[in-house]
Amino acid sequence: MLTYGDRVETQLKRILVVDDFAPWRRFLSTVLSVAPEWQVSGEVATGTDALTQAQELQPDLVLLDIGLPDIDGLEVARQLKAIAPEAKIVFLTAESSSDLVKAALATGALGYVIKSQLVCELLPALASVFSGRRFISQGITL
Repeated sequence: MLTYGDRVETQLKRILVVDDFAPWRRFLSTVLSVAPEWQVSGEVATGTDALTQAQELQPDLVLLDIGLPDIDGLEVARQLKAIAPEAKIVFLTAESSSDLVKAALATGALGYVIKSQLVCELLPALASVFSGRRFISQGITL
C-alpha cells in the first residue's frame, strides 16, 4: 500500500516531432509539455532526419507530417516500422482526403489528426494511441 511520501515511478513517453515548419514544431512541444508523462525527445524537419533520430532515440511515439521536403511522411512511416518497431505513429497533417488517410493508416499508424483540429484532438489522440486504440480526426470519412 502506498503512503504519503511514497514515489510512484511513471515511465516517460518519448516523442519525436517531425514537421518541416519550425514554429509548428515548437508549438507542438509547448502543447505536449502540459503532460508530465510525455517528453519531446527530438524535433526534426525532414524525413531523413526523422529516420536517423528514430533509430538513435527509439521514441515511443512519432508525430509525423505527410508533406516533408525530402521523403514523404508515408514512406518515413513505412521505414520507421523497421528501425523503431515499438514506436507508435500519429500523422499530424493538413491533408484530409480519404485516400490519403487510408494510405497513412495502411503504414501501421494508429492515429491521424488534422492540424486545424489539433487543439481539441491531440491530447485525446495520444491517449487513445498510447492505449493501443486507433484515433482519426472527426469529419474524416473512410
